[in-house]
Amino acid sequence: MQEVAVPRQASIPRLGRFAWLMGLYAENFRRMTRLFEPVDLAPGRYVSSTGNGLDVQLDVLYQHAYTTELRLTYTMRDPVTGEPDPSAYLRLYRDARQAEATHCYVGRRWQDVIGMYPPAAEVVDHRMRMNTFLGKWLEYLAEGGHGVATLRLVEGAGHPVAPPAFVGTARKG
Repeated sequence: MQEVAVPRQASIPRLGRFAWLMGLYAENFRRMTRLFEPVDLAPGRYVSSTGNGLDVQLDVLYQHAYTTELRLTYTMRDPVTGEPDPSAYLRLYRDARQAEATHCYVGRRWQDVIGMYPPAAEVVDHRMRMNTFLGKWLEYLAEGGHGVATLRLVEGAGHPVAPPAFVGTARKG
């Protein structure tokens, strides 16, 4: 009996873009949890300082039964808009062990990047870019010494406010 060689490419399953995105969410959950353990934090504003002059601000917006909503940014503002820049709004799904960057602001808002009514494929591509950015940023913060040990609650900062479209809604961007 003669064996037929199967080409190597045929034996390796390919991941679709959605599966790849879910993998990014899982990886970002592990990174975020390892870095700041946000599930254990009460709502409020926290700052991580490592002495390099670039402090990181973590706003715990809401702690729900299965989700945690956050904003991650540096303690600096865009000179034109006054918005924290860069910043990312995150939703951690504790039961699914996923962390999704729902909004990112790196000089421009998602509507400026992909328009108000983008096709579904473009939304997935945009989410992949946002969550790849988040993963790299979290890795950079960890390498810079940020973490639970450097995180301090900012007393008297008040309760951080989420953007109106963030809380309790399904978003398309």
